[in-house]
Amino acid sequence: MAKNQHTLKKEYLFEGKGLHTGTYSHMKVMPAPAGTGIVFSRTDLPGCPEVPALAEYVTNTARSTTIECGEAKAVTIEHIMSVLTGMGVDNARIELDNIEVPILDGSARLYAEAIDPDGLQEQDAPRRYITVPYALEVKDEKTGSWVRIEPADTPSADTTVDFNSPVLGIQKAHWDESVDYAREIGPCRTFCFYREIEPMLKNGLIKGGDLSNALVVTDDGYMGNPQLHFEDECGRHKMLDLLGDIRLAGGYLNARVTAYKSGHTINTKAAKALRALLK
Repeated sequence: MAKNQHTLKKEYLFEGKGLHTGTYSHMKVMPAPAGTGIVFSRTDLPGCPEVPALAEYVTNTARSTTIECGEAKAVTIEHIMSVLTGMGVDNARIELDNIEVPILDGSARLYAEAIDPDGLQEQDAPRRYITVPYALEVKDEKTGSWVRIEPADTPSADTTVDFNSPVLGIQKAHWDESVDYAREIGPCRTFCFYREIEPMLKNGLIKGGDLSNALVVTDDGYMGNPQLHFEDECGRHKMLDLLGDIRLAGGYLNARVTAYKSGHTINTKAAKALRALLK
């Protein structure tokens, strides 16, 4: 499993509205030295305060993942975290000039399409894989969701999505290091059910949400009749989120991750439990 750390070859700029706050932000994704990990910096605040992308800084998981340290807060980090993870980036600095990461089209596609053609910069330091001494499982008795992390020779992840929906059915997704993330996982958009829209709006969420950045599932199809990238696009999006959230454990897991009915809350609880175990 000998592999060196990698960072980006250059800076990438993205801009747009946030899914939940509706605020407009510019985001710069930049190379970083070996050993940095992934760090967010709020350039709109005095002193450009930073928050490392680690599970102990998670403060909110209501329909997205938020990290916060002092004055530095970054909302909806999971998609950019996922694409960096899926494409093999160990170290990156992310500068934000507002509170929320741009949602773009609701997937990680635009990030992947920007980074993929350039490739990555290899660094003179070995990748530090996170290994687990024994199986770790986090459950939510109320929702029935769980995430299990087990020792393995190579990294992999499997998710099962079951919303009791005749439209979605039961969808499964798989990832390992041989999967072409940029084409198989990255383009898969976030989704919600039509019945969830009003409650989310009442809770101050999805102020920037619309059919250009999310799939909306109804009782008999998808609102607006969008062209799906894959029949199981929603299941693959759950894998996208899982990869981004589990990265908050602090690096690449050399483990088998299995998730059932996963979401940001259970994902980040698993990452926190892993951080605690490793300490």
